[in-house]
Amino acid sequence: MDKIAFVLGGSGQVGEAVIPALLRDGWHVRAGSRSQHSWPDGVEGVLVDRQIDESFSAALGAGVDLLVDCVAYTHDNAHQLGRAADRIGSAVVLSSVSVYCDSRGRTLDEATGADDFPVLPIPIAEGQSRTAPGDTTYSTRKVAMEDVLLADDMRIPVTVLRPGAIYGPASVHPRELWFIKRALDRRPVQILNWGGQSRFHRSNSRTIAELVRLAARSPGRRVLNAVDDDALTTSEIAHITNAFLDHHPTEFLIPGASALGDTPWSVPEPIVADMSEAVAQLGYRQVATYADSLPAMVKRIVDTIGARDWSTAYPAFLRANGPDAFDYAAEDAWVRAAL
Repeated sequence: MDKIAFVLGGSGQVGEAVIPALLRDGWHVRAGSRSQHSWPDGVEGVLVDRQIDESFSAALGAGVDLLVDCVAYTHDNAHQLGRAADRIGSAVVLSSVSVYCDSRGRTLDEATGADDFPVLPIPIAEGQSRTAPGDTTYSTRKVAMEDVLLADDMRIPVTVLRPGAIYGPASVHPRELWFIKRALDRRPVQILNWGGQSRFHRSNSRTIAELVRLAARSPGRRVLNAVDDDALTTSEIAHITNAFLDHHPTEFLIPGASALGDTPWSVPEPIVADMSEAVAQLGYRQVATYADSLPAMVKRIVDTIGARDWSTAYPAFLRANGPDAFDYAAEDAWVRAAL
């Protein structure tokens, strides 16, 4: 009998990478989403709203050998899995590196600038302190979810993965648009704050998919960081992107905070996670780099934007980065003043 894997949130950027990874490993994949979707051959699509218990239960059916939960967010979502423990062989659930806090209790959620930004170890191990569980922020909700999933009375072997800034072709909020659009527009200058040295560890969707595949082969109760081998700086991300698009702007580096050059990865202190536990526990080896995924990401972004304005094509990017993300006039004025 086929092993059945249920990917909840299968149409998202992580699900799009997880599904083929599991198919290659011989799983029968059931993909759940809230709307109709065109699935690859061999994938069983089901409509599901995981916030409604009856919908989740119906999608789960008689049971699955593996549940991959790409959209779990709260302790209620975790309790939902616990109530279905008799129908779930093992689970892999996505959390976030944002759960970590520093020795003063500072987290990414509350940070408004350099003065209150967390100062974390380099690299961050899974045993690093976390923020308190609660219902107030993204991170406190993720911690509350983790606590339920990893409690002694949870009857499902659960692997909790903590990715950083996730990227992949299927993203509805492609942070890479920051550099890709500038390259496509042939901007002659490139401005980066924090000296271009900000490091906010990124997670290729294929990295996460590989960890899901390995955890599915070896179920257990564990927490693992889920990031790329390299924690690229903003300047390195820009250079790789520009090189792929044959774009060669003049780079200007602002040493500290600035609204100009404030990329989606710009942080005053590094956020760099450790992958040694994934290597030790699952035998993980990197399967894809940022450069490997660039061609597919560029094609998807170009196809999505088409003749539309970027803000219409990617409203999530607009919400996160504001309407001035591509304020070329302000950039040019700053450069003229700096020269």
